[in-house]
Parts: sequence; C-alpha cells; structure tokens
Amino acid sequence: MWIFGYGSLVWRPGFEFTSRKVGFIRGYSRRFWQGDTFHRGSEKPGRVVTLMEDGGACTWGVAYKVCGEQIAASLQYLNMREAVLGGYDTKLVKFHPQDKDAEEPIQALVYIATPQNPSYLGPASEEDIAAQIMASSGCAGHNIEYLLRLADFMRYFCPQAEDKHLFSIEEALISILPCMCHTEDTLEETSGVPQKTKS
Repeated sequence: MWIFGYGSLVWRPGFEFTSRKVGFIRGYSRRFWQGDTFHRGSEKPGRVVTLMEDGGACTWGVAYKVCGEQIAASLQYLNMREAVLGGYDTKLVKFHPQDKDAEEPIQALVYIATPQNPSYLGPASEEDIAAQIMASSGCAGHNIEYLLRLADFMRYFCPQAEDKHLFSIEEALISILPCMCHTEDTLEETSGVPQKTKS
C-alpha cells in the first residue's frame, strides 16, 4: 500500500514505511485553505494545505510504501492525525514517481480536507495567509516552520516543478519578517526531512 503526502508528511510522516518516492499526482492544486487549531494553531487557527480539484494542475509530494503490519499501524496513526484532528477525508489517486525507471503510476491513498469540514477557511490573499501563518503556533510547532519546510522540500527535491501559491506565500511571509535566513545545510541537518534518494 502507498500513502501520498503533500504537506507535513513530506518531512515528518510519523509512521514506519518500507520505501518512499518523490513524485506527483494530477488533477489537484495545493492550497493553504485549511484551518488548524491543533497541530499548527490554537484558539486562533493556523493555515495548512489541502488539495483542490484542478484539471490542469499537479501536486508534488512523497509517496510512502507500507507493508504488512506497517499498514494497520500507519492508518491508525494517520486517521487520528489527519482525519480526527485535521478534518481530512481519504481518497485514492494515481501517483507518478519522479524517477524515470517507473513504468506505471502507483495507486496511493491521500488525505484531503474538503470545504465541507468545519475547519475549512477557504481562499485569502497571499499576504493575509502569510500574516495568519506568522501569528500561529500549535502542538507540532510554529506555523512558519510548516510553510518554510514545505517550500524547502519543493525547492530542493522538485526544482523542476512550480507552485506559485506556495512560493508567493513564502515571499509574503519573508517580506514581513525582520530577518529570515535558512539554508540547504540547515534543512538537511533537521531530523525527519526526506533526503534525496533513488528509492
């Protein structure tokens, strides 16, 4: 079984897996339109990503292969982290690995927060989203960390891909912070960040 992550799962899956692949799914755009009052927010919600149907788009992330006892354990963990606490539903999608040796797309499970869930915030300007992210923090850490780690993942592991929404919010955030310095060395030293791999 494969599980596709496009938000915090790309650097912190939180479950055991057999292998992982960087790649993308078609027909969806990643948007910071989901509210979060647990992982990245408290009384005032933070902003995390969900997927919106978009026929001409693709979203890059990481797919994790789970086998045997890993399947039940990972689903139990993710159903709490993503569904109960996050407001996400599950869906099966076709995952296209980045590596050129892959012949067929892989069927993968993905968690998507729909507009019908109570934590959904919907669209806002990049500046407003950045300001909300800057002011939010939850039990998993500051909302700024979430944004920058996701942007770093895209920059270092999917350099050929575009995510205008993500990078526009990052740019807006940096413009309103007094000093913002993070490097590739810092990223790679951080525990849990997926490293470049041929798997």
